[in-house]
Amino acid sequence: MRRHPCSPSSKQDSTGTPTLYNAASPLLILARTYVISALGVGAFYLLSLPLPFLLGPITACLIAALAGLNLRGQPLVNDAMRAILGVAVGATLTLPVVLSMGAMWSTLAMMPLMIVVIGAIGIPYFMRLWGFDFATSYYSAMPGGLQDMLIFGEEAGGDVRALSLIHATRVMVIVMILPFVLSFAWEVDLSNPPGAPASSIPISQLAIMAAAGIIGWQVAKRIGLFGASILGPLILAALLAVTGILQSRPPAEAIFAAQFFIGMVVGTKYSGVTGAEVRRDVAAALGFCVIILILALIFAEVAVFWGLAPHLEALLAFAPGGQAEMTVLALIVGADVAFVVAHHLLRIFVVILGAPIAARIFDRS
Repeated sequence: MRRHPCSPSSKQDSTGTPTLYNAASPLLILARTYVISALGVGAFYLLSLPLPFLLGPITACLIAALAGLNLRGQPLVNDAMRAILGVAVGATLTLPVVLSMGAMWSTLAMMPLMIVVIGAIGIPYFMRLWGFDFATSYYSAMPGGLQDMLIFGEEAGGDVRALSLIHATRVMVIVMILPFVLSFAWEVDLSNPPGAPASSIPISQLAIMAAAGIIGWQVAKRIGLFGASILGPLILAALLAVTGILQSRPPAEAIFAAQFFIGMVVGTKYSGVTGAEVRRDVAAALGFCVIILILALIFAEVAVFWGLAPHLEALLAFAPGGQAEMTVLALIVGADVAFVVAHHLLRIFVVILGAPIAARIFDRS
């Protein structure tokens, strides 16, 4: 069985007893990952690059992983950060916003079509150009969530390691490119704080947000909702916002923390990557990123041309990055968060809904 690259070493002392270093190594790896991520934030600040709390950890962890360092995150903390984003999005869904969501139907209808086009191009791309099997090619091409595609891909007999690297690369490339496009091409200000400081928000509102995050996350997890850590808090916070109980968004400090940990998670996906995997899996993913970015731009431009959405919202809605990462970008640039999130939720839902159908097709063939 292949050992996970982040698992502790099996070193033992002369008596065959595991050493104390071996027992502590996961904590040491975690601490090292935090330090490297913090250095990435500092470097982006010094170089005046956009989104230092998000892109700094991604870049620093990517470089460290490619240099051969073992990195890891803390799943519980990562889920907590996603819960913060869920509350942030849910808090924006006030009654007027919810009532206006019916006007999104025209662009929402474009999302399933885009997924079909991505699959029609992506599956032959991975099979014929890179030699992947059908199951791996299908789940590599589908722009769903990383964990969902890994689970379905493994059940279908796909290459889980290849799927992990391909989807991590997709998310990383899109999240890295979009801020630079928005900042340098469209001159969107990415330096504004993503929320009010915690000191300006009433304690009662902070308590309500914390309760919405924890309760929504745990209830969604208990009932088996996909993306429970972000969708559960989103739904509960939205209910509280519609009824007027929740009147604030999470403070800027919480959003900065969410950016930091989410960026770190994206970078650590490359821990343990080999040269052969870079030459095949990562290279295949980079080529596919070019394809899906072109397709996303085409669909966004169609939506803008027909007056269905503004440029900023259309680009963020159709860019097939990670759900959490695109939520962060929408919050930071001041886009219509409800519009952007609605399209990404539909994208994930359509991909997941089609996964069991694809699995049955694989079984028959």
